[in-house]
Parts: sequence; structure tokens; C-alpha cells
Amino acid sequence: MVWDTIYDREPAQHAVGEWGGISYSLAALDATIPAGWEIVPLVKVGRDLAARANEFLRSLGHVAPRARFIEVPEPNNRVTLRYLEAERRCEQLTGGVPPWTWAELGPMVTDLDALYLNFISGYEMDLGTAQFLRRGFPRFLYADLHNLFLGKEPDGTRVPQGLPNAPAWFGCFDTVQLNEDEMRQLGDDPLVVAAGALAQGCGTLVVTLGSKGAACFTGRPVRTARIPAAGPSIPGRGGDPTGCGDVFGASVVAALLGGASLKEALQLGTLMGARNVTYRGATGLRDHLLGRLTSV
Repeated sequence: MVWDTIYDREPAQHAVGEWGGISYSLAALDATIPAGWEIVPLVKVGRDLAARANEFLRSLGHVAPRARFIEVPEPNNRVTLRYLEAERRCEQLTGGVPPWTWAELGPMVTDLDALYLNFISGYEMDLGTAQFLRRGFPRFLYADLHNLFLGKEPDGTRVPQGLPNAPAWFGCFDTVQLNEDEMRQLGDDPLVVAAGALAQGCGTLVVTLGSKGAACFTGRPVRTARIPAAGPSIPGRGGDPTGCGDVFGASVVAALLGGASLKEALQLGTLMGARNVTYRGATGLRDHLLGRLTSV
């Protein structure tokens, strides 16, 4: 969980403060998870925002009974986002929520059917913990590697960085999600990058393409497919692309768990991502994704 402060591209717009990060994924899971399934959040929050974070959690309908975020004494992660263009932004991270260790995670995942991981800060766990997770959790593992591709300057400004030991990371998950920029950091030829990832044991590589939809790579030899965007995804005045990748990934996971084909899951992901553009923040987003609220 992160608290976002978002500055629009329009200078006249005031900054918006809202829950961000994994809250978008939780809202999308709540909107799309199959009936009868429960969401079990394994999420750390800082003590300073723990009460407000758990209030958000209680607003969701499919969360397991008595589920709570895990409170830590460190200050909660906060992100300042300044949009320069429709899909380009400057990001600054502060806070000190510590990473997970396998000793912490191991007992928590034994009775789960599937795991969705989203590297919101990029510091959720190190490679060793991810490898222990893969060996200790033989069921479905989906990961959005996301901010593993961002370093951090002393003032918290996020800067692109390569992913050391990228093949080993890919080997930890059944399905891996990247965006187009992250894919480029791994190499100039998408097919070569995908073949390398799939050779490590990753079954599917999903790449979000912003306004162009999404692509996927599967199999050996590599097969690829492209899913067009479900609707207008370049926001105009009032649109907000924050969290689209998080909504997309959670929706894809929910569809796959419900028995959808990969193509059907990606179509749902692009649809929900497009709906997310027309709403600000994660509070109330579940109902908006279900079509119960007017766009704002």
C-alpha cells in the first residue's frame, strides 16, 4: 500500500491524495474474482497509516474474514507522481516499509490456492526470497515485476535501472507481467527476451502496451498474440492512468483463476484498465469497475 499524491498535467489542477499501489489491484480483484473465492492480503503498511489502510480493506467485499494488513513500525510508503504526458510521469518514493522474508511468508502461503505479487515499490522481497517462495509454493504464481526496474536517488526520485539476474527472477513465477518500457530494458528484440524468460520456466510473459493494449508470449518455440485496447486509453481532461497496470494484472489473474483462456483474461484486463482511466484513486474503484458509479 502506498499513499499517492498526484499532480495532473494541467497546471490549474490541484494535487490529489489517494491510496495507490496495491490498492488498485485489490479493488480490481474484488470486482472480478470468481464467486466464492476470497482475497487474502499479504501486505505490510506503516503504523502511521495502518488504521486508514485497514478502513480501505474493510470496504472490499471478497476479503477473507478477519483479514488485516500487517502493521510495521516504519513510516508507510508514499509516492508523489507528476505527470509530464499522458503516459509519462516523474515518481518520488519515501517511507520505510521493510521487505518480506521467507520466514515471514512461508507460514502465510501454505493454504492459499494462488498468489498474485505486485512489486509496487520494488523492495517487496529480494531474489533469494522469491526463489524460496517458488520452491515452497507449487501452485499458481503471477508477478508484475514493475518497479524492480526502478532505482531510487537519495531524494527518492525513481530512475530506470536494469534488472540484475533477470533470468532468475523469471524462473520464480508461472506468469510474469511487464510494461513496454521494462521489456525494452531487457533487450531490443522482444522475441529474444521472451524466449529467454520462457526458457527459465516462466509459462507466460504478458506485456502491457498502454494505449495499444497488451501482448503475450507463450511456449517453446515462442508464440505471441496481441490484444487491442478495449476503449479510449489516452486520457483527456479528467482522465487518470495511475494504477492501470495494477488493475490490468489483477483482472487477468481473476479471470485465469475463474477458468478463462489467456486471450479472454487479457481482454478483461484491457477492459478494466480502460475503465480505470476514467476514475481517480482506488477508493470506490471496485464499484466503478463494475459499472456502478459515474465516471469522474
